[in-house]
Amino acid sequence: MSRLHVTNDYVLELNNVYHAGQMEASTCLEKMVGNSSVGVVLKDVSVEVHGGELMAVLGSKGSGKKTLLDVIARRAQGPTRGQILLNGVPMSMRLFQDSCAYVGRKCHLLEGLTTKQTLYYAAHLTIGSKVSSYVKSTRVKQVMADLALIHVANHGVHSLNQSEYRRLAIGIQLLRDPVVILLDEPTGDLDPLHTYMVVSILSNHAKKYNRIVVLSTEKPRSDIFPFLDRVTYLCLGDVVYTGATRMMLDYFRHLGFPCPELENPLMFYLCLSTVDRRSQERFLESSNQIAALVDKFRMDGRPFRKCAVSYADHVMETEHRLPLTAYGRPTTTQVLTNLMSREWAVLWNCGSPIGRSQFFLRLLLLPVFFFLLWIFYYELPMNQQSYASRNGLLYSCLAGTMFLSVASTVAVHPALRTRYYQESRDGFYFGPSFILARSLASLPLSVATVAAASAIIYFGMPMSTNPFQYLLFGSTLWAVHYFMEQQTMALLMLIKSSFNAALTSLFLGIVYLNVGSAMVRAVPGLPDYLYYLTYVTQSRYAAAVLNEQHFRNFSSLPSVLNSTLSIPCPSGTTFSNYGCRYSNGTHYLMERYHLTHPPYDDDLRFWLNFGLNFLFTGAMFFANIILHIVPLPAFVKSKFRG
Repeated sequence: MSRLHVTNDYVLELNNVYHAGQMEASTCLEKMVGNSSVGVVLKDVSVEVHGGELMAVLGSKGSGKKTLLDVIARRAQGPTRGQILLNGVPMSMRLFQDSCAYVGRKCHLLEGLTTKQTLYYAAHLTIGSKVSSYVKSTRVKQVMADLALIHVANHGVHSLNQSEYRRLAIGIQLLRDPVVILLDEPTGDLDPLHTYMVVSILSNHAKKYNRIVVLSTEKPRSDIFPFLDRVTYLCLGDVVYTGATRMMLDYFRHLGFPCPELENPLMFYLCLSTVDRRSQERFLESSNQIAALVDKFRMDGRPFRKCAVSYADHVMETEHRLPLTAYGRPTTTQVLTNLMSREWAVLWNCGSPIGRSQFFLRLLLLPVFFFLLWIFYYELPMNQQSYASRNGLLYSCLAGTMFLSVASTVAVHPALRTRYYQESRDGFYFGPSFILARSLASLPLSVATVAAASAIIYFGMPMSTNPFQYLLFGSTLWAVHYFMEQQTMALLMLIKSSFNAALTSLFLGIVYLNVGSAMVRAVPGLPDYLYYLTYVTQSRYAAAVLNEQHFRNFSSLPSVLNSTLSIPCPSGTTFSNYGCRYSNGTHYLMERYHLTHPPYDDDLRFWLNFGLNFLFTGAMFFANIILHIVPLPAFVKSKFRG
């Protein structure tokens, strides 16, 4: 594996780079379908930028600015040829992730955290284990100071304005002190004052730490001109000019395009490098003019591209001369610990709306639902009608556990999933670490909420006073809760819309319940193909455990007619005799399940069903791990790209 040699002078070079990829959708059909034609996006691009310099990539929409940054970051989809070198070392995905950083146009942060917490967890996820916690904490404070975020250190991310939010996103990448940082439209949504602030901060960072900063922008303002050491003008993938900003004016003046005295030179030459589409004549004229400028720079532009902008006198002495990226990455254990701590920090941050809603959804929603069930089913009649009522209670417990698990997961997981997609592209951590940390962080929360909910029903009815029976009841429901959570997370891996993922997971849950639970339709009444289908549904085993636990030793109940006299139904009687349908609980189970009736096995094997219930939960967890390891198709990944 190629590694970057640590030095005080860094050079990023692109030599004769071509890239073919998807062009911008031009027809209504392409825009509706979400597909577009493939063509050459970058054409013979050669660029050079040194440490301590800030370079702006300028161009109109569709000129190839973002593609150029993606090609440097090794993120671009499609074939690329040419050389991309960092200090003479060919740029690879691993080298970029280890030594460089990328700030996308869209960045989704966890809104339940504060600014300081966001940077704290980012530091512990990105800076190597050899760096002490004190140095990481100091680095967080330094980045907040450099990016003017000290005054909002304890403010929630949800309360930040656009400029503060954008600076925080930049700060996450600056924490590990990358040698090169690429920024796609970092000032796109900002007003002039904050645009000036962001560009000046980036310029100061480049010179203070002798780093390379490359940003793209579509509408450069004149007040940022002094901060740009280099500029690169692109037009439809061709380089119109790249080199020192101070030489740009002389270059274009020599070609007969002097910038008027009161004009913004950045915008003036951007207009010169943009095809005029207002009429066919202007289109042809501007296209020919730009083609001539591209050919001219291709022949005579090498001295301008290679000209070094010397800032040696301005590079400040700092204690971080050696980039923090040189200290490697955190260990897997550290990554897991910090991912779990970050998720819990969102939950316990009750000062934010996100924290309060997550606290309710993850800890209180299921107990509240079970409390409503307790109110509804309290004082069950002790007669034959009680069998149907108790069946309804167990069904409601099982269905509520499944559906509310889906509801809490789709409310919490999408933000974490989006953050995972962005952080995994940056190489912070990868799918198995993410899903393992999510599962471990959720484990105590799901146990707590199911235990509290189960206690309300089991001791409140009461069903039994035996604590062991309560543990069996609660653990059976927990396995179902955790299974549905894992299933929903797996669906959210493939489906971007939380609503659609929730509907899909709920639909599957309804199928599980109606086919396999024996609470809606008795198993003996199912066609053979549906009966064998129940073997692959978790609800078959969970419901069998709940039914057998509750009804197996259930004593005889009187009929409705005899309930006031408490006269039990005689053994073997039927509804037609004495108004009794079930002589006891076993008789009820015989109607719902196959009990030693060939060619079927006994459906009620308590401990086997109990174990298989948990086996389904474990299998779904490992399936989720595998899903986060296997590379997804491009059309799926494109949904989540920012």
